[in-house]
Amino acid sequence: MKMQALVYEGPKQMNVRSVAVPEPGPDEVLIRVERVGICGSELSGYLGHNSLRKPPLIMGHEFAGIVAKTGERANGFTSGERVTANPLVTCGSCRYCRNGESQLCGARQLLGAHRPGAFAEYIAVPAENVYRLPDNVTMEEGALTEPVACAVHVCRLLRLTPADRLLIYGAGPIGLLALQAAQAYGVRNPGILDLNEARLEIARELGGMAATRLEEIGETASFDAVIDAVGASFTRQQSVSAARSGGRVVFTGLHEAESALPVNDMIRGEIEAKGAFAYSREDFETALQWISEGRVNLTAWTETAPLQEGGTCFEKLIAGPGKTAKIFLHI
Repeated sequence: MKMQALVYEGPKQMNVRSVAVPEPGPDEVLIRVERVGICGSELSGYLGHNSLRKPPLIMGHEFAGIVAKTGERANGFTSGERVTANPLVTCGSCRYCRNGESQLCGARQLLGAHRPGAFAEYIAVPAENVYRLPDNVTMEEGALTEPVACAVHVCRLLRLTPADRLLIYGAGPIGLLALQAAQAYGVRNPGILDLNEARLEIARELGGMAATRLEEIGETASFDAVIDAVGASFTRQQSVSAARSGGRVVFTGLHEAESALPVNDMIRGEIEAKGAFAYSREDFETALQWISEGRVNLTAWTETAPLQEGGTCFEKLIAGPGKTAKIFLHI
C-alpha cells in the first residue's frame, strides 16, 4: 500500500513521492495525519544547515491526526480517535527517563529526523507517545502541542513568578508561545524584541511589549528573567546583558553552534544561565492541557496549505511570511 509523502532530498529540494505506508509495530499506532506544522529547525534542515536531518528524509514532528490502525499490544486506542503525539521517542528506562527528564535520554530519537516524520499521509508512533485530543481542541491546535511544550519547558526552567520582569529575544513561533506560556504563569507585560515588524504586531496583539530595541521597553540590566529564542551570538550576549544581578537566562535558540559570552560579568552578577532543549513528558501534557483551556493559542496567525505545496511553503517561511507565525500542511 502506497501513500503520498513530502521528501527532503537535498538542500532546497522537497518533492512529493509515493512511498510505502508504514506498518505499525506491536506497540505502535498508525496515525492518518490531518495537520502538520513546519518548524524552524526543519527550515534549517531544508537549507542543509541541520546535521540531524539527512536526505532522503520525511520530516515533520508537529502534528495531529486520526488513529488508523493499532499494533497488537497498543492497548487503549481505537480507529477513528483524534490524537496528537509527543515526537521524542526515548528508552523509558535510563536515569533521565525515570526522573522526568526524558528529553535528555541518550537514546532519544525524534520523529522527522531519526525516524520517518509526519509530512506524509500516515505516520507510525509508539502508543505511549500518543495523546487523545480533547473534543474542544482542533487539529491545528493539536499540531501546536509540540511547540507549546517547548515554550512550557523554557518557562518552567526559568521558575517564573507573577512578579518577574521577563524579556524575550525573538518573536518567532517559540518566542510568541513563550510569551503566552509566561502569561499563564502570571507574568504581566512581558517584553519581546525582534527586527520583524509583522511578528512584533502579533506579539502586541498577544499582550506583549514589543519593540526592535531594548531601550523602547525598559532599562538594560533590569530583567529578572530573559529568554533567547534566536540563538545568534548577538542575542545570546544581549540576553546576558539584559539580566539583572541574580537574574536568570535560558538559551533555547539553535541558530549558531558557538558563541562568546561575558562570563566574568555573569560571575560577578551571579547570573544563572541554562540551556533548554525540547520538553519532558510532563511539559507536553501541560501544553495540551493549556491549549484545551485556551491559555495558549497561535491559530489566528497560521495558514494551512496542501502537502503538495510544501516546498513553496518552506520558501515562503524563509523569504518572510509576513504576519504568519506558522504554516500547517495537510493531505
